[in-house]
Amino acid sequence: MGLSKFKKGDMVKIISGKDKGKTGKVLKTIPDKDRLVIEKINLIKKHKRPDQKSKGGILEKEGSVHVSQVGLLCGKCNTAVRIRNKKLEDGNKVRICAKCGDVINVG
Repeated sequence: MGLSKFKKGDMVKIISGKDKGKTGKVLKTIPDKDRLVIEKINLIKKHKRPDQKSKGGILEKEGSVHVSQVGLLCGKCNTAVRIRNKKLEDGNKVRICAKCGDVINVG
């Protein structure tokens, strides 16, 4: 549904939940569940048993966040904004900030 506006490498801001106000980069998208994995957001603890290759212990890794809790970060406005899609004269599609009209690039 709303996942198509987020891409891997986008800077996003958490707008609700326990990590509200934090920003991070999208590491992975999960389209069938409408979820994103964001760098250093929603950290969960995973208990790992030792094996022949590595030691065991408690590892911290990123959990997924629903797209409704996330807003795309505009570089010019420096806030979470809605976006609009626009087709340029040369046929390329770009994402535009609905607030200031600036083009939002990946990364």
